[in-house]
Amino acid sequence: MSELPPPPSGPTSHLDDALRCELIAFRRDIHMHPELGGHEVRTTAVVKERLERAGLAPRVLDSGTGLVCDIVPPGTEGRPLLGLRADIDALPIPDTKTVPYRSTIPGRAHACGHDVHTTVVVGAGVMLAGLAADGRLKRPVRLLFQPAEEVMSAGARDAIECGVLDGVERMLALHCDPKLDAGRLGTRVGAITSAGDLVEVTLSGPGGHTARPHLTTDLVTAAAKVATEVPALLARRVDTRSGMAITWGRLTTGHAPNVIPGTAELSGTMRCLDIDAWNAAPDLVHAAIDEVAALYRAKSELKYIRGVPPVVNDAESTAVLEDAMAARFGPDSVVETEQSLGGEDFSWYLQHVPGAMARLGVRPPGDASATPRDIHQGDFDADEHAITVGVDLFTTAALRS
Repeated sequence: MSELPPPPSGPTSHLDDALRCELIAFRRDIHMHPELGGHEVRTTAVVKERLERAGLAPRVLDSGTGLVCDIVPPGTEGRPLLGLRADIDALPIPDTKTVPYRSTIPGRAHACGHDVHTTVVVGAGVMLAGLAADGRLKRPVRLLFQPAEEVMSAGARDAIECGVLDGVERMLALHCDPKLDAGRLGTRVGAITSAGDLVEVTLSGPGGHTARPHLTTDLVTAAAKVATEVPALLARRVDTRSGMAITWGRLTTGHAPNVIPGTAELSGTMRCLDIDAWNAAPDLVHAAIDEVAALYRAKSELKYIRGVPPVVNDAESTAVLEDAMAARFGPDSVVETEQSLGGEDFSWYLQHVPGAMARLGVRPPGDASATPRDIHQGDFDADEHAITVGVDLFTTAALRS
């Protein structure tokens, strides 16, 4: 294990140096042992053990991984809870960094910062447990460590079915941003992420010899037209401000150069910036595919798999995060961030309760000219000072909200 970084400069942290160093080591341990969605057994165990050492009583979710843990100061029983959410799963990609805490599991990596998110909420839990014991925490808080965020339409919805929102009046979350310096927070009122759904199309028709395409359904041409014309058609059927777009990732058809095939398959993603357009998307996509396929006498079948709606931050919850960040690190530490085309299943919680997600800067300050390490890339890493920032932010938000 390499030497831990020195304490960050700037405002004095709520964390003492011993806890700060412990949390960095905790994050590195999780980083070295990444687990995929639904299989986060070790991660669940180490989080549970640390919270129990803080005097808390975490409960493993019914799915077998992930935890929920309430901090209820005396006299606050029955009051609405403030929820702090972390996601705990990793990605099925290799870790390509050269660091002592590189993943020890081939083909798996914490390349989206979930190890940082988990450590931040653990740290906030330890801090808030101490504050509650001292009588300084005046409201109950729920810590949620959610599995399977990277599994489409699984983790958050399963957690909600386990009752994690019962009694919660507001949910807050952070997501690592490698384009923002550590020590800064990116916020946005309204949609901060995109909706993301999976689209799978099967085209079929009588094939034949390439010398006689007029006697066949030319599925190669039909598939090519669906791939190019459906996105263009959708762009003229919804408000362009909705940002609805299909991008294909796979097109498969045929086996021989002189044979027109009898089937073709396409799959891709539909992304959308607006929740109303997202609600209408399945019918719009289905109609567009049928119309284009029919022009080429192809039969079409669509499998439309719901992913996630946009994360839509409400103004009051965003203000809770902004006020807490400004109180700890100054008003210049809060910056407005853009809406991303990425998806995040934190959005499902906000279908039930108000809340907000903000972007936690994890770029080493001074590296603005360097090529950023983007998320979902094997060389992703985070400036670990961001852990202290995140813990201070959530602790202050719980004290002030």
